Amino acid sequence: MTTEFTEEFVAIGGERIHLLKGGAGEPLLLLHGVDGNRGWLRYVQALSDRYTVYAPTHPGFGDSDPFQWMESVRDVAAIYTWLMRDLKLEGVRAIGVSLGGWVAAEMAVMSHHVFSKLMLVDAVGVKPEEGEILDIFVHSQRELIAANFHDPTQVPEYEALFGDGVTREQAKDVEYNRTVAARLCWKPYMFNPTLPHLLAGVRVPTRIVWGRQDAMVPLNCGGLYQRAIPDSELAVIENCGHTPHIEKPDEFVELALEFLA
Repeated sequence: MTTEFTEEFVAIGGERIHLLKGGAGEPLLLLHGVDGNRGWLRYVQALSDRYTVYAPTHPGFGDSDPFQWMESVRDVAAIYTWLMRDLKLEGVRAIGVSLGGWVAAEMAVMSHHVFSKLMLVDAVGVKPEEGEILDIFVHSQRELIAANFHDPTQVPEYEALFGDGVTREQAKDVEYNRTVAARLCWKPYMFNPTLPHLLAGVRVPTRIVWGRQDAMVPLNCGGLYQRAIPDSELAVIENCGHTPHIEKPDEFVELALEFLA
């Protein structure tokens, strides 16, 4: 059975955030990666059986307004804390994926009561000790899709998401999202040098989840997050790439529900 969800725009500071909402139970915030809000996928559906899922599209991405004044991921985090306050969603569970994980980490730093539990999934935001974060601005969309997965044949929704190839409209959306990402994440590339120090003040139960074979963000970044956030834990999903919520949704949801309960 598919949970019905609503689609709306929420006004923040004279601009609008695109928001998907559906499910039942206590609220759960989902923050997407640099590829944008992919909608009500299998993992979202599974989570919405237990929680009321709020899945906004980042300021400047997709159908959300551009917020031309934004200059950093920390600005995005500030906008989201504003959104959460206006929606009366303070002290909620949250999952942040990739870029969304970085945003969630910045939110946890700036507001000690915005989350009750936090999951960071293959998150950018910290500088790797070894290796590099893949430069998304020098690769084609097809190359980035391949880099997201360890084994595309095990992705349940691969055909639905990518089977028809990249349409002109999809390519346009991706380039638009990448333009915004360049404004927010280019220098330094995909990390904030002050974030690891500020994470020491976070007192929210936190689970970091990483795909063992992540080809976009090195696994050692997960270890850096785990060491920076007091009493956090790192869970590694084997035979999995950068997007475990899509590549191994059943295993991911099991990890999420066990932690968030």
